[in-house]
Amino acid sequence: MSFTHLDDAGHARMVDVTAKQPTVRSATARGFVRCSPEVIAALRDGSAPKGDVLAVARIAGIQAAKSTPALLPLAHVIGVHAASVDLVVTDDGVEIEATVGTADRTGIEMEALTAVSVAALAIVDMIKGMDRATVIENVRITAKAGGRSGDWTRPE
Repeated sequence: MSFTHLDDAGHARMVDVTAKQPTVRSATARGFVRCSPEVIAALRDGSAPKGDVLAVARIAGIQAAKSTPALLPLAHVIGVHAASVDLVVTDDGVEIEATVGTADRTGIEMEALTAVSVAALAIVDMIKGMDRATVIENVRITAKAGGRSGDWTRPE
């Protein structure tokens, strides 16, 4: 088995995608922030002490998608041409779904995962004074479209 991010000597490298043609691609990721009933009530009635938790998380996730190469050393700098972060408060926490799109030479899955992860971290940051036991769970790619390997949807 060969690893694309290792050279012949076993050293980390960025994969060369220079010769690839740009194609339209998208990826969707999901995650969950499990928190206390007190936090859920504050999210629902807008009384969280630090302000609008969901608005901050949404913007943090979008910004994170655009910042992925700064966080992951072997991720390519690609154009993030679309990014949405949707948050739904449930009885157990906050469901997060991010969809990111590009027309570039390589996939955008890491950008979608980064968007969900940082949106989740923003929620934790905003409510940690109310619930120190908050947990980020089940961050995963749920779908991708485009690119050499085509479309894929996680069976759930």
